[in-house]
Amino acid sequence: MLETQNLSLRYGRHLALHDISIRIAEGETVVILGANGAGKSSLLKAIAGPAKAEMGSNVLLDSKSILGTKPHLIPEAGIALVPEGRGVFGDLSVEENLLLGANPKRARSGETERNALIYDLFPRLAERKSQLVRTMSGGEQQMVAIGRALMSNPRFLMLDEPSLGLAPIVVTELFNALRRVKETGVGLLLVEQNVSISLSISDRGYLMEAGRIVGENSAEALKTDPAVQQAFLGGAAA
Repeated sequence: MLETQNLSLRYGRHLALHDISIRIAEGETVVILGANGAGKSSLLKAIAGPAKAEMGSNVLLDSKSILGTKPHLIPEAGIALVPEGRGVFGDLSVEENLLLGANPKRARSGETERNALIYDLFPRLAERKSQLVRTMSGGEQQMVAIGRALMSNPRFLMLDEPSLGLAPIVVTELFNALRRVKETGVGLLLVEQNVSISLSISDRGYLMEAGRIVGENSAEALKTDPAVQQAFLGGAAA
């Protein structure tokens, strides 16, 4: 179980997160829904380590606090983040980016099998192993970013706006791959602007507004919730 307890985060005088408590079980897929500026990306950064949480906050993995763990050690705990903007190494090849993802000690066992899985998930990466990532399309770079994160052998994979700026056909390809990742037992925590497709692969979802959690329900219930329909899905359900 990965969970946050009373997680608060401040940027100067701005309170970006206020007493956020969420949970995600191993193998579960959870989506965070909210408007731009709601604090969704800040939540992922607070869990992954780059953003420093306020006193009284906690992030727990299997009931043990990991708050304050240095960001480069978070993957060793089994948590990987694909940030908004991807964070790939443009002057390295696809294969080199993937190999960097396998750096954590927990990733050494089964590295060959995970590498094969990634090329199976994203066949176009297999065709472009030696290509410099900066010469690839945005969708291909996102595939590299997800593949690199998977190479760390995560128990929980967090993705920040994976479909941002991508063509619909590429978004469909990415989410089909994420469905297969889910089948392997990896827990997924999604922040995603495409509400319909993210709910289609999720088990549960949280609603976030102005740095607070304002609702929680199953993905099926959220699909037909009038407030969610009005805010995110273009009107009331048929």
